[in-house]
Amino acid sequence: MSSAITLYFRLPLFIFIFTLSGCSTTRQQPIQAENAESAVLGDERDPFEVINRPFWIFTWDYLDKYIAKPTSEVYTTYTPPFLRSGLYNMALNLNEPASVINNVLQLKFTDAAKSTGRFVLNSTIGLLGFYDPASDFNWSGEQEEFGEVLGSYGIGDGPYIVIPGLGPSSVREEIGDYVDGLYWPMVVIDFWPNIARLGILALEGRAAVRDQEQLVFESEDSYEFIKNAYFQNMKYKVYDGTPPIVINEAEEAEIDAFLDEFDDID
Repeated sequence: MSSAITLYFRLPLFIFIFTLSGCSTTRQQPIQAENAESAVLGDERDPFEVINRPFWIFTWDYLDKYIAKPTSEVYTTYTPPFLRSGLYNMALNLNEPASVINNVLQLKFTDAAKSTGRFVLNSTIGLLGFYDPASDFNWSGEQEEFGEVLGSYGIGDGPYIVIPGLGPSSVREEIGDYVDGLYWPMVVIDFWPNIARLGILALEGRAAVRDQEQLVFESEDSYEFIKNAYFQNMKYKVYDGTPPIVINEAEEAEIDAFLDEFDDID
């Protein structure tokens, strides 16, 4: 992302998707050094964990605790609901042209048409996106990113990285975000309006995670929790909410052998 003000813009999605996956959590416990070392050696997705972990601690335990969370609480408490909703709609509306192109690149022409209709209708009748009349036509607000385009063509996430102040990401997502920033109208938006747009997205994103953040606190290892949630979310997005079911052949073989033993007893 282009600015540190995008702190936790993606975090609500991470927690939401990870919760859907049915992953259970336990109360927070001290992390042993040998467990951390094992994670570094065992997770091929995270070759830079020795660097990522300190960055995550700094981001979650300090930037979020003392800046992002309190700022978001003040914003959501004192900003009138209609104004919050309108500003958030305007910020999202600017992403629609990129979504149109990214849908076309994936041959999702119906979704591209809906994104086009959303942008035209919301930018005109909706007063530059402040209102969302497109939703009355059941035109989905789901937006596609270039990182999803790369994923749909079989390009992997690449190494997991934690950017101080920005949070979880990957090489593929950072490349995708850079390309999305080259689309119109992002490429012509001046610095301060863009900062305002990113700020609104960040504040609303942090507000959305408020009710779920306890999952992070109760997890045994918040770093691993968020990392796994991140990859779950990326997979979910690439496959439009219906990722393929991966069968562990080794586990299946063990189960079959176990059942065969019961058959032999009978």
